[in-house]
Amino acid sequence: MKEKVSNIPFGAKSTCGSQNKKPRLAVVSPFLDKSHGTERCVAEQIERLAQDYEIHVYSTAIRDVDLSKIIWHRIPRLPGPHLTSYIWFFMANHLWRWWDRLFKKLDFDLVFSPGINCSDANIIAVHIVFTEFYRIARPELALRRNPPRMWPRLIHRKLSYHLFMALERWLYARDEVRLAVTSRKMEQDLKRCFNRNGRMALVYNGVDLDQMNPGRCRSLREKARGALQLPESAFAILLIGNDWKKKGLRCLIEAVGSLCIPQLRILVVGHDKSFSYHDILRRNGLEDRMMILPIVPNVESYYAVADMYAGPSLEDSFAMPPLEAMACGLPVIVSRQAGVSELVTHGVDGFVLEDPTGSRRLAELIHDIYKSAELRRNLGLRAEATARQHTWQRNAEKMKAVFEEYLQDKEDRAGLAANSQT
Repeated sequence: MKEKVSNIPFGAKSTCGSQNKKPRLAVVSPFLDKSHGTERCVAEQIERLAQDYEIHVYSTAIRDVDLSKIIWHRIPRLPGPHLTSYIWFFMANHLWRWWDRLFKKLDFDLVFSPGINCSDANIIAVHIVFTEFYRIARPELALRRNPPRMWPRLIHRKLSYHLFMALERWLYARDEVRLAVTSRKMEQDLKRCFNRNGRMALVYNGVDLDQMNPGRCRSLREKARGALQLPESAFAILLIGNDWKKKGLRCLIEAVGSLCIPQLRILVVGHDKSFSYHDILRRNGLEDRMMILPIVPNVESYYAVADMYAGPSLEDSFAMPPLEAMACGLPVIVSRQAGVSELVTHGVDGFVLEDPTGSRRLAELIHDIYKSAELRRNLGLRAEATARQHTWQRNAEKMKAVFEEYLQDKEDRAGLAANSQT
């Protein structure tokens, strides 16, 4: 599918509505910040698009976003398990918008949602296809393959996935709902899972080059490694993400364990209480060579610490950390099942792992990168050049084109309806 580029200059007024009034957008998301992939993408977009649209965000929490540029409608969060919080937000955002429409006369030209957060979105940015992910991850979620102490979390997760998949079947199959996808892989997943063919736009995620670049990482490296007490001889392999089954942590541990190179260290940034990694570490002799690190706002400090990035994802609509690592000049290994692999040329600016469960092949690639400083340097230089083509500014321009196409079609339909009545 060819990417569509808006003919409207970025920053110019929309042709829809009056010349003195910006189109009014409702953005529906449980929360927004710049520490999580989907939420960061939306935060970066609305900050850049606020000059063109009157943006109202319906959310339980917002961090890292300039609130002077948007109007935030805070929805109270319901404490409890994620599933009940999600169901509450799904219903509550409808109620809040209905109230605002009835009593505050807030009519929206467009409702935008990153994922399945409401039933009336005009445009949905799809960041994961749960139906496809569940198909791949289902064996790993089986109770018999996990210790009993993990069963309550696994049952909760499986119930959540079944709800998400039901909502996907309901919403993604509706032709009137326009979808923005983060990769061609996701486009194919939607076609296969829901027989979805039309009204999909390709909008790759971006990277903040001011925050993520080799110069900044070099300036942070010594202090950042010292804070983690990593010796100079340690070769740090980075993985960032919260769903460790999905991110392929098992495969990475098995690959590093098979190499028997004491200098290799695994740094995992995130958390996942449903994934038990202690037995896997013990079997592979890595009890003292993997560190679990918290997500922090200045995540570039972790890229500064690392010598390479490895992401053998079982399924990822895009996966932003590999692109950020590339912007920082790190050699990367990405799974073919991650959308970001579409931006990587194997052996040129990174490596693509065809089978995300292939720990032997992953070990070979890690070994090649570890052994050759020249390979690391060449991959890093070319990776940075690739990443510089994919900024948040470009991402916002692509999303603006999606919004403008919808608004123009809406205006055309209204004009046709008015003409038919005269």
